[in-house]
Amino acid sequence: MNDPGFTPTQLAARAAYLLRGNDLGTMTSAAPRLYPHMWSWDAAFVAVGLAPLSVERAVIELDTLLSAQWRNGMIPHIVFANGVDGYFPGPARWQCRELAANAPAGPDTSGITQPPVHAIALQRILDHSRRHGRSTRAVAEEFLDRRWPDLVRWHRWLAHARDPKEDGRITLYHGWESGMDNSPRWDRAYAQVVPGDLPAYQREDTSIVTDASQRPTDIEYDRYLWLLEEMRRARYDDYALASSMSFAVQDVFVSAIFALACEVLAIIGEDYSMPNADVRELHGWADRFRQGVVATTNERSGAAKDYDVRNQRWIPTETLAMFAPLLCGGLPRDTERNLVRIFEGPRFCGHPDLRYALPPSTSPVSSAFRPKEYWRGPVWPVMSWLFSWAFSRRGWTERAQSLRAEGLRQASDGSFAEYYEPFTGKPLGSMQQSWTAASVLDWLG
Repeated sequence: MNDPGFTPTQLAARAAYLLRGNDLGTMTSAAPRLYPHMWSWDAAFVAVGLAPLSVERAVIELDTLLSAQWRNGMIPHIVFANGVDGYFPGPARWQCRELAANAPAGPDTSGITQPPVHAIALQRILDHSRRHGRSTRAVAEEFLDRRWPDLVRWHRWLAHARDPKEDGRITLYHGWESGMDNSPRWDRAYAQVVPGDLPAYQREDTSIVTDASQRPTDIEYDRYLWLLEEMRRARYDDYALASSMSFAVQDVFVSAIFALACEVLAIIGEDYSMPNADVRELHGWADRFRQGVVATTNERSGAAKDYDVRNQRWIPTETLAMFAPLLCGGLPRDTERNLVRIFEGPRFCGHPDLRYALPPSTSPVSSAFRPKEYWRGPVWPVMSWLFSWAFSRRGWTERAQSLRAEGLRQASDGSFAEYYEPFTGKPLGSMQQSWTAASVLDWLG
């Protein structure tokens, strides 16, 4: 079937126009209606897309995010834009400024974190800056010099506060911290979350995405908000959360991203003569978390799994998380080859009914698969971009190019949707999603 969509030149222009339209000045809204504020990992991907347009504007994006960093080093998952409503839970529900000793004095934020993809964005900014004149390079390098300690502090917080036993895996206290809010990965862990008396609330998301089959259910939302209540009662204290939260899961996918990010940041540190002690620490974390990811894998298939800390059991799922080792490496060659076969085979990208040969968030052969429901089946362009970028970095040029070509075919409708129905290719969720436009701009840059 031919795609009637826009040409690459037209698509790039539309993507750039979308990012300009979502620009709030010093931050970019993740999506103008559904997500009107700045999200942490969205902001990193947005910076990736802004870099080929304007290194200076990409730097501002990361600078704004880092200005909201908590005193303990955490980068929060939401930075709220002043005077912008239309999202729940907002600052009044989180109450971070009132309750958390480490919350920043500046902008309002949420009290949880998100996957640490920011070093990837920094690398793309530096890559693009080298193609420009001295003044643009100076902007990027000044940012690196000024924010290097904050980036290392962010990684140190993850390595210490979220892996206190040094298992080499990041512990999450809310599914939202994974970025994959309602993935089947969390079903059993969420089942153990029993909401108590919740303050009344009104969801905003279902008034914008009115098809209920695309969004988490009200029962799921009650659990999400109960975890927020538990965090508030713990006053967002790292040590109190570890013992008091009813949801605690070691996320193998976030751990792989962290291993990769530590390595990327360490190499940047070497290239730009940053302190040797920081670089050594980053390499050490990269090794620890790579080993932590590999320790979860199936000996034959290489598939990785999460670990439910509260229930002390492994969580094997047929979701994108099983491919975590393909991001960070570390598997024996034959095992890695087996995992690549699964990724490209009929359980994922090679499923015969897929509209595009791209990885669905949950395998179509899984009993948990739901083709329209958020992280339970749809294809997310930003995940296609992440795997494409990681494969390219690992020297798998043909595989990276295949994901890029299919990703651009999917995006050629110009909707820049949050996610897509895997069989029909229909755009779903929020439209005008900034990180989808950003993925396209990097692919075309």
